Amino acid sequence: MDMTNVFDKLIALQEILAEKYEIESKIENAPKDLGLQDELLVRMKEEYININTAYEEVKAKISKLKFDLDEAVAARERGERGMDNITTHREYEALDKEIKDASEKESQLRKELQTEERHFEDLSAKMSRKEQDLEMGKTELEEKKASWARNVEAYQAQLESLKIREGKIVPDLDPEIVFKFERIIRSKQNRGIVAVKGNVCDGCHMILPAQFANEVHKGEDIVFCPYCSRILFYQEQEEGDETFFNFDDAAGSLVDLDDDEFDEDMDEDEDQDEVKELDEYED
Repeated sequence: MDMTNVFDKLIALQEILAEKYEIESKIENAPKDLGLQDELLVRMKEEYININTAYEEVKAKISKLKFDLDEAVAARERGERGMDNITTHREYEALDKEIKDASEKESQLRKELQTEERHFEDLSAKMSRKEQDLEMGKTELEEKKASWARNVEAYQAQLESLKIREGKIVPDLDPEIVFKFERIIRSKQNRGIVAVKGNVCDGCHMILPAQFANEVHKGEDIVFCPYCSRILFYQEQEEGDETFFNFDDAAGSLVDLDDDEFDEDMDEDEDQDEVKELDEYED
């Protein structure tokens, strides 16, 4: 097969494989994304359970504080009513102390109750938000799963179409070259065949040895870049492209100078030096 035709087929195959690998990557990564979403949902459930546990604990504590507060209020009121029935100073002192203790306990319990009720309100608000987040997370996950299922069908259809196109190209190419080519495309960001512009690889932008670049220019065989391993083909340099540097021309420009021309240049330099010295002497 003519090498130009081979390169054309490889370029066409490159486009097919690049699209194929991209779709396969989407199919492979989508379950991971769903898994992350599922893990997030599990963490949200755990957070909700923890808040709910704290909510129930505070609720029980408030209930007990209210019960203790009712008892303290009742004890104080009993003491205040008993003041009408005391007959001695000792009875007065004992009952007065009982009333004061009951009042202090009542005041302390009211403060604790207010603190716990504020805590209860905060937990209630957090629970409400977590419930909403949890429902939204469930809905989002279900929507993503449904979308994923639809996308898989479309991806599979695209892959089948690409395999058909690939099957029309691959049989005409060397299996070993195709094997290497596929590996290169997977590891080199979907680019397995690139042009050599002048002496520069368009894949890694490294300057190639002149002899090596000339081999690519001949286009007689498959040549791999010694730096990035991509398959190379020659592309004419566009006008204004400064990436081209021809080592043969550069070397030839020095080699082509013969001894006579070199001697003539030296004589001219010596004459100029003599004139310069004479001018300086006259001055």
